[in-house]
Amino acid sequence: QVQLVESGGGLVQPGGSLRLSCAASGSIFSFNIMAWYRQAPGKQRELVARVTSGRITNYSDSVKGRFTISTDNAKNTASLQMNDLKPEDTADYFCAALWGLPPTWYWGQGTQVTVSS
Repeated sequence: QVQLVESGGGLVQPGGSLRLSCAASGSIFSFNIMAWYRQAPGKQRELVARVTSGRITNYSDSVKGRFTISTDNAKNTASLQMNDLKPEDTADYFCAALWGLPPTWYWGQGTQVTVSS
């Protein structure tokens, strides 16, 4: 069983930065994929960024160049550094991990990010 707990959300002005963290109960090193998703009010959940066990990263076009996903194996955490935030980045952000056999997705409870002046 894997538990994921997000932190770091909050209110920030446009152009500002936030760093989200995801603390995992298991070893990050053993995960197939670590990812961040987001869901804005009235919209479907969408992939923001992901990193594979082979350190390959992917980003949605809307955040490319502004967000960076990273993992810290020693601390069993995954992070999402968000720079140059825009009002359209406002959403609940969820950490997710693909782990185990058969590979199963595990989800955190989410953390809210609001970008507003």
